[in-house]
Amino acid sequence: MKITDIKAYPVWVGHRNLCLVKVETDEGLHGWGESGLSSREKAVVGAIDHFREFLIGKNPTRIGAIWQEVYRGQYFEGGRVLTAALSAIDIALWDIAGKALDVPVHRLLGGKQRDRVDCFVTSIKPHDATMIEEVKSFVADGWKTVRLAAGDLGSSDRTTVIDIRKSIADTAAALRELRQEVGETVALGIDLHHRLSVAEAASFCQKLPPATLDFLEEPIRYQSLEAYRTLRQMTDIPFAIGEECSDKWQFTPLIASGLTNFARIDVCNVGGLTEAMKVAAFAEAHYIDVMPHDPLGPICTAATLQMAAAIPNFFSHEIAPYELRDKEDLSRYFEHVPSVEQCTYAIGDRPGHGVLVNEEAVAACSFKYWEAPRMQKPDGSYTNW
Repeated sequence: MKITDIKAYPVWVGHRNLCLVKVETDEGLHGWGESGLSSREKAVVGAIDHFREFLIGKNPTRIGAIWQEVYRGQYFEGGRVLTAALSAIDIALWDIAGKALDVPVHRLLGGKQRDRVDCFVTSIKPHDATMIEEVKSFVADGWKTVRLAAGDLGSSDRTTVIDIRKSIADTAAALRELRQEVGETVALGIDLHHRLSVAEAASFCQKLPPATLDFLEEPIRYQSLEAYRTLRQMTDIPFAIGEECSDKWQFTPLIASGLTNFARIDVCNVGGLTEAMKVAAFAEAHYIDVMPHDPLGPICTAATLQMAAAIPNFFSHEIAPYELRDKEDLSRYFEHVPSVEQCTYAIGDRPGHGVLVNEEAVAACSFKYWEAPRMQKPDGSYTNW
């Protein structure tokens, strides 16, 4: 079997662009992957065009060898654009391998260790009474883990001014009340979208009574290990870090030093399933559970579930907030989309990763330029979204 073509489809589907990649073979089998570099999809497509030139004619079942060649095939190796492109190709190759053997990918990764995958839901309400009521309704519906968004999420069509110190105070007050309302058995976390400094993150944590939060996600940028070490000394709240990491080497110091307590592996950015399984194994060796990052499309979810099924050290799987999920009707573009039932995903047994793509419908979609919201401090300077 040989690769005959690689096609990239950066298209607006549902409420966002998806960057879908199809790998075709001379035996009629094909696989689909997805890239996760949101808002820079055309950069990913450019990388895929380069990779296509030397991958045509390769045996698609030599997945590890292809991963190494793609990653090391340029002098300046790695980086989010290249690994996002590699991720999509890698997922598609695993999809082909599963279809060729008529087995789900998780069988090729060692077999499933669980039949269902626990999920966590996210509230994107403002940090006030409306958020508290929504989280209480989530708990009443059976959700065991609930995450809050960072607060004001901004808008892509205007600049949003955010007073970080006021936001910290309001969020801390809401969390104190929320914990009292939902009790101790529900796992609560918050994604701070790496918008805080060390001092701001420490101040936020110090405003919370012990055991208010079960995890603090991405409070600061991950690039400075010294900054995270400083913050670690100033709070005992468990950290959930890693969605920014684009390969095993970037994950290694976070895991080895114990700076993350939950590994936020993004299968569509970290280098696909090949790399994700290695990161998960390294996390297992340090008694760290995997908490996948998955805000993307059905192929990302399906591929992530293959990993989640096959590893022992798993905590909970991200799903998009209900308000976003309810807006999407993906049946025109995809078949066998994973769906949440009783706060879990069932592990399927369809060949490959299980999701089928209506290529004609996808090809008819257009690409929309989209920018992440721009956030400014009151003095006019920019901060992270």
